[in-house]
Amino acid sequence: MNYLPLIANSQNSNAPTQPVSGSTLLPASSPTFSPLYQQIKSLITQSLQSGEWKPGEMIPSENELAVRFKVSQGTVRKAIDELSSENLVVRRQGKGTFVATHHEARSQFRFLRLLPDEGVPHFPENKIIEVKRLRAPAEVARLLEIKSGDSVVFLRRVQSFSGVATILDELWLPGIIFKGLTAERLNEYKGPMYGLFETEFGTHMIRASEQIRAVCADELTSKLLNVEVGTPLLNVERVSFTYGDKPVELRRGLYLTNAYHYQNELS
Repeated sequence: MNYLPLIANSQNSNAPTQPVSGSTLLPASSPTFSPLYQQIKSLITQSLQSGEWKPGEMIPSENELAVRFKVSQGTVRKAIDELSSENLVVRRQGKGTFVATHHEARSQFRFLRLLPDEGVPHFPENKIIEVKRLRAPAEVARLLEIKSGDSVVFLRRVQSFSGVATILDELWLPGIIFKGLTAERLNEYKGPMYGLFETEFGTHMIRASEQIRAVCADELTSKLLNVEVGTPLLNVERVSFTYGDKPVELRRGLYLTNAYHYQNELS
């Protein structure tokens, strides 16, 4: 399989804002200066990454964070607004702000973009075909930012909707992170796979970069998806990242789209 480079998104920073008096953040004269709310966002993200607040837990209030970082509450609010728009935290009216978790339905559908042409979205049934440890091929290693030959976990599964095999997934995961991941554990786990990664391996997927192209089913795919060789499929190649823009999953998904479509929202 030939993987092509996946390019991460980038954003332009807003105009500089002077830090408030007493702040220990970067001064406006610093060559690496960024707007104050972006610095607060970075500090909150560091706390998320370190595990100070676990997935599903409530983070301190805006006022408490403002006191902690010696900035205005408005600056904290702007930082949290961005974290919320990036699905790192979730605001709940009248309750507070919580660390996003893959166990929430809204988070699960962020990464499952295949929707039925008719009816409401629903979760697929999973069948694990194989799980094994391999030496990372050069291209897999490059995309996961590990060394060629390093240990990776290779996983193949079929996802079905209403008993119809629809998705063939192949995943490569860094072996050093996913020690102990077995087919037995995956089969007995009833929640979303990313929920398992979060709960048992401390790895929270926060964004992904994808390439999509049309392909034809080869012999193995035809057997696993019960289609004829040469059947048109949608091929989605994805690299998923955790905090710090660290790649932690390489995935190739083959989608049967005669009753489904791949939906994405651009803004």
